[in-house]
Amino acid sequence: MKVRALGQSGLSIVPLVFGGNVFGWTVDQAQSFRLLDGLVDAGLNAIDTADCYSLWAPGNQGGESETIIGHWLAANPHKRDKVLLLTKVGWDLGGGRKGLSRQRILAGVEDSLRRLQTDCIDLYQSHCPDDSVPHEETLRAYETLIKDGKVRAIGCSNYSATQLQAALDISRELGLPRYATLQPEYNLYDRAQFDGALKSLAVQEGLGVITYFSLASGFLSGKYRSEADLHKSQRGGGLAKYLNARGLGILAALDDVAAEQQASQAEVALAWVMASEGVTAPIASATSTGQLASLVRAVALELSTEQMARLEQASAL
Repeated sequence: MKVRALGQSGLSIVPLVFGGNVFGWTVDQAQSFRLLDGLVDAGLNAIDTADCYSLWAPGNQGGESETIIGHWLAANPHKRDKVLLLTKVGWDLGGGRKGLSRQRILAGVEDSLRRLQTDCIDLYQSHCPDDSVPHEETLRAYETLIKDGKVRAIGCSNYSATQLQAALDISRELGLPRYATLQPEYNLYDRAQFDGALKSLAVQEGLGVITYFSLASGFLSGKYRSEADLHKSQRGGGLAKYLNARGLGILAALDDVAAEQQASQAEVALAWVMASEGVTAPIASATSTGQLASLVRAVALELSTEQMARLEQASAL
């Protein structure tokens, strides 16, 4: 399967990252193992998670996703070299465990390494900006982790262009490790965060970009077209905001292109992200082996220039 360089991280990934947020939330450990085995067998090679996944689910405390991945790796040690582990630190876990201070990062990495049952995280990401901590302190903490061999590369998520530029400037001025990747929200509907200054900066600085909510929490699968459809999943309640003229216009364009490509709407939506300027790979999750197979098909899907333009026009802000 084709791979792309993940910015200047030194890592290369298949241009679709599996979203591990579902592990311990909408899929149990047994199904998670089936999905993890399936993604490796299909040739995918990157799994994105975070120390807070899935804190939001009733009864969870955070770390469930990493723990399941760790159990899978312990049961399949020969598969560690077949996957890149991407995780994050900085989200509020409660009990004062939040932010990007040196203390929080050094404690957080140990917790993640223990749960993942590995000795090195391939990409460690600042989950969200922390304006209370100087970029230098955060980056020096990452420098320690890289020197100790606990982290291979670093990235950031949810940073604005101003915040990212400031962090890159500090790296350059002080010779500190630099963010090699950016993780913004981006899909055919939600484009405002990345399009514009942030995309320009990422392209200019050669950052790898891995997008989250790449299917707009499932809306771009085409399953949700009216209020009556919102009960179809646990995410349904958050999809009402997409049920407007623009959202339905995007679905209509997806319907047309999907029919032409003999593909699903979700596959087309992911292919559009993969082909978008500045993007290395979308993150997308699956809860069944059928959905996983669809993600794999999306990697091989090539949209024509005319199809890209049609989707672009439908999704224009």
